[in-house]
Amino acid sequence: MSSLMKDVVAVWQNGTLFATTAGSGHAVMTDGTSAAAQSPMELILSGLAGCIGADVIEILRKKRQAITAMQIRVHGTRSEDHPRVYIHLELVFVITGRQVDPGAVRRAIDLSEQKYCSVAAMLRSKAQMVCRYEIHEDQPLTA
Repeated sequence: MSSLMKDVVAVWQNGTLFATTAGSGHAVMTDGTSAAAQSPMELILSGLAGCIGADVIEILRKKRQAITAMQIRVHGTRSEDHPRVYIHLELVFVITGRQVDPGAVRRAIDLSEQKYCSVAAMLRSKAQMVCRYEIHEDQPLTA
């Protein structure tokens, strides 16, 4: 199968709960009410975090940045009218490492957001996206 084509099969479980399996064989649950699993709209935020995070960490590795931990907090605001699409997205990257260059972090985020992350590109057509970052110096191990 071409890498340009993706498939998912969703099997109804009960209520608004679905088991979805991708062509890769990996599965996730979704729940329209968020009672038993992430809602489809929450899953979109998870996809955004995973997509942009993968790009950013790879770019920072190539820039030889000593990253020891990274967390991405994503907050999405949806339209009040249907369809209730995301209209504003805020991403906060919390990066921990040793002597991390803030310029390298900003450039990695910009490259992912503007060029590489497919999820960001799709969401950007309807939503304003704001990215911020925090850098925390990792504590050296003591013996």
